[in-house]
Amino acid sequence: MNTLTVSPSPHVHGGDSVKKNMYGVVIALLPALAASLYYFGIGALVVTLTSVVSCVLFEWLIQKYLLRVPTTVSDGSAILTGLLLAFNMPTYLPIWIIIIGSLVAIGIGKMSFGGLGNNPFNPALVGRVFLLISFPVQMTLWPKPFESRFSYFNLTPDILDATTGATPLAAMKEGIANGETVSQIMDKLPSFNEMFFGLMGGSAGEVAAGMLLIGLVYLLLKKIITWHIPVSVIGSIFIFTGILHVVDPLVYASPVFHILTGGVMLGAIFMATDYVSSPMSNKGMILYGVGIGVITVLIRVFGSYPEGVSFAILIMNGFVPLIDRYIKPKRFGESVKPLKA
Repeated sequence: MNTLTVSPSPHVHGGDSVKKNMYGVVIALLPALAASLYYFGIGALVVTLTSVVSCVLFEWLIQKYLLRVPTTVSDGSAILTGLLLAFNMPTYLPIWIIIIGSLVAIGIGKMSFGGLGNNPFNPALVGRVFLLISFPVQMTLWPKPFESRFSYFNLTPDILDATTGATPLAAMKEGIANGETVSQIMDKLPSFNEMFFGLMGGSAGEVAAGMLLIGLVYLLLKKIITWHIPVSVIGSIFIFTGILHVVDPLVYASPVFHILTGGVMLGAIFMATDYVSSPMSNKGMILYGVGIGVITVLIRVFGSYPEGVSFAILIMNGFVPLIDRYIKPKRFGESVKPLKA
């Protein structure tokens, strides 16, 4: 006799898991990590290892001794937070500052809201912005590629002065403020080809657009993320800065410059796409991405900071509950149009 078994949903499983997706993103970050190690040497290694180990350790300690809940460090989310935090920091940053940033990212940005799945803001960006506000001097000492790659443990003021410099975004903003034209400033900066491959100053993970794009292709092929957020962020920045450049090319840099410099690629591909702090619907993702792009350009062009990606993502993280409330996917079985009698 056949028996009908009734069980609750889901009835079809896709094979995805938190652990699988988290480690998938970690794998996608490996090309950019390799580029960082190549350009910045031991400093990039120290910053990355310190950040990852600190994030994993703080999550384990907080869950075990403060929250007294089962530990979840094996799911890869703390490792990913540590990697992304490291990618947003200079590779000359002292170890004690990295540890503070890791504590803020995990303790405040993640665990204070209840852990993975409950944090409204991207934890790595919470840590990064905290450090930027608290230690502005150390957080803006950008190393030049290939300069003193083995000098992390014997840094002196003379070495720092000789091997650090302004990012292209900072140089552009300072030059415009001093009355120089965009073309005059660009003559002193790396070419677009050099920017694409990472031959410029910046944080550990934002200097190699080409490597980040390899990671994007991997994430899309594995269906870990969809195209909606990266394309809407990069596309809105391209269109907005393109309009400004057409209006006054002497004052506003080209859209290619804005896409290849700073944290646009890293933010659009790996930070804004965080599952917890981004919208659920495709339309919501596009609106969210456009908001990030517009705010980024406003801060870069009209604000006091040369970079605005981190602030833009955190601001739009705050709007995600509102976006999800008013932009919802169609209910299963809902008809597109009512049937006529």
